[in-house]
Amino acid sequence: MSDQLQRTLVLLKPDTINRGIVGEILQKFERVGAKMIGLKLIQCDEKTAMCHYGEDVVRRRGEHIRKLMVEMLTTSPVVAIVFEGVEIVEVVRKLVGETEPKKAAPGTIRGDYAHVSYAYSDAKKIGVFNLIHASANPEEAKAEISVWFKPEELVNHKPLYTKYILREDD
Repeated sequence: MSDQLQRTLVLLKPDTINRGIVGEILQKFERVGAKMIGLKLIQCDEKTAMCHYGEDVVRRRGEHIRKLMVEMLTTSPVVAIVFEGVEIVEVVRKLVGETEPKKAAPGTIRGDYAHVSYAYSDAKKIGVFNLIHASANPEEAKAEISVWFKPEELVNHKPLYTKYILREDD
């Protein structure tokens, strides 16, 4: 895989599932031509959530915040997705919007579907319900994908558009 052709992890969190907007959000990725190579609905257990929200979260935000995030992620099912595409990490991050929903621009997933602030979540002692997780960079994506998917669960396929965009022959 070239530096431009990347994979990234997206998690549609419990608030997305509970609001019934999975299809609407998936459609945004489909519209930009993100190639889905892995998809599953799972009930996240604490061990998986702890692996996902690793030591980096503790360093940046503290163990207390990590605990809230783990609790939020394990409340009901999540949809885990792996997308592949040209510079897909950055493309997905732009579609998702700022981590804090109230700062996310209109037109982004969080900007259109969420509004909760860090201050509100902190005051209520809850995790930030921001609908979605997207890997921050290619290295993080690789690590996160391995938490949620076994290699054999990722499907290598060639949609028709790859012939034109990636200049791949049949």
